[in-house]
Amino acid sequence: MPNKTNQYPVSGAGLGLRRALMDKMMADPPSEVDFMEVAPENWINVGGRLGRKFRFFTERYPVLLHGLSLSIGAPSPLNESLLFDIKAFMKEHGINFYSEHLSYCGDDGQLYDLMPIPFTEDAVKYVAQRIRRAQDILEQRMAVENVSYYMPTDSSLTETEFMKAVLEEADCDLLLDINNIVVNSINHKYDAREFMLAMPKDRIKYFHLAGHYVEAEDLRIDTHGSAVDDQAWQLLKEA
Repeated sequence: MPNKTNQYPVSGAGLGLRRALMDKMMADPPSEVDFMEVAPENWINVGGRLGRKFRFFTERYPVLLHGLSLSIGAPSPLNESLLFDIKAFMKEHGINFYSEHLSYCGDDGQLYDLMPIPFTEDAVKYVAQRIRRAQDILEQRMAVENVSYYMPTDSSLTETEFMKAVLEEADCDLLLDINNIVVNSINHKYDAREFMLAMPKDRIKYFHLAGHYVEAEDLRIDTHGSAVDDQAWQLLKEA
């Protein structure tokens, strides 16, 4: 859901669009859903029956893109071909917002997981210049999302310092995932509310809410497979 203090052409609560939901939603479009979020990698160059279904939603709802595979923090060259494809896809469907995870998911090959970037000054500079290049190609601002991680990174900065430095250096926006804040705060023993309130409100475009798996009292796994917990709802109220 969008940040009420920051102007953006959608408001209310959105839904991550999945193919398994499409037929039911086409038969009875939910009035409670104000916008849709999709992964562009799942829809670029998709035509035929599925392409027509996708068009049904882009013609009826505002759509936001949330990427999965740009691998903005990877040591490999930035995937500019993907960015040009995303730019064309946005123009084709009248979409004006794109975000990506502040992580990496490959080097010589695809890892199919989102790996954390070390919280260092060098990483800030490296990632920021790649984000700026992405924004140049897209000819618009993009947002990055805070991710969950499970092992401590080789860091000279805190996660808060790293996030704020990347946003400032890249001059980009933030998709703030509240569930990831909860997961990381438990796994790495920091204050979730303090982290959230430290994020620059003028850069927050909208919020992600999801559930997580309780592996142990001090270990949570970001699965998106459970109900949103009470702590996440409370943080959203304060955001």
